[in-house]
Amino acid sequence: MKKLSIGRIRLLRRKGNVKEEWNAASGAWVDFVREGKDHYRDGLNNPAAFKLIGNVKDKAVLDLACGEGYNTRILARKGAKVVGVDFSEKQIAFAKREEEKEELGIRYYVMEASDLKEIEHRSFDFVTCFMALQDIEDYEKAVEEVSRVLKNYGRFVFSIPHPCFETITVKGKRISPMERYFGIVKYPVHWDMKRLSKHFKTSSFRRTLTDYSAALHKNKLFISRLVEPKPTEKALKKYPRLRDTQARPQSIIIESTKILDS
Repeated sequence: MKKLSIGRIRLLRRKGNVKEEWNAASGAWVDFVREGKDHYRDGLNNPAAFKLIGNVKDKAVLDLACGEGYNTRILARKGAKVVGVDFSEKQIAFAKREEEKEELGIRYYVMEASDLKEIEHRSFDFVTCFMALQDIEDYEKAVEEVSRVLKNYGRFVFSIPHPCFETITVKGKRISPMERYFGIVKYPVHWDMKRLSKHFKTSSFRRTLTDYSAALHKNKLFISRLVEPKPTEKALKKYPRLRDTQARPQSIIIESTKILDS
């Protein structure tokens, strides 16, 4: 992979203020993740995602939309050679400070998921994107970039809120998938749990499984496995709130494999 220069990275113009929202939320987000307050990550999604990912020792891994680097560090501790990218300068600053405390060999860069042009073709064995693809506005371009930087037969694993079961709020009205499923909808996410050090708001995009599948297929990324996580008994004892995910999934994890291109 080319040596990256932050000064040379061109950030795409974004509609709305998604990046600014995550910059503003960075301090509260770091506390939420690092202090064990992200129950759905720790008790539900991470165990299932890392089981699906499997052995990454000595693999070149790109963690897309890595945030402050919580899962990026897990990948590195498992022996992967990891690069983390995120569009939020403040999140990356937190990630870099943590790398200074615990040197894991991770390289972090401020970069749009939809514009990885400073990364050479076929640089990675693996790309991960943990519960973040729904926050990326130009998801189709992001998937195209994932395919470009993956080696042939490389794997892309991402998790998203399950669009078939997620109820969203748009302009003050709650909308369930039973009422409206088709069509891409931008909606606010209000992070107002009591365990947060500070409340904040971000924006996400609900898309159908067909939307994601089409983007993968177009870029020669073929779905090889998917998982709808359920909590373990151990997780339920620690995080009783996860009981609502026993009846219906909160998220879905999709693995796709890049088939040989020309």
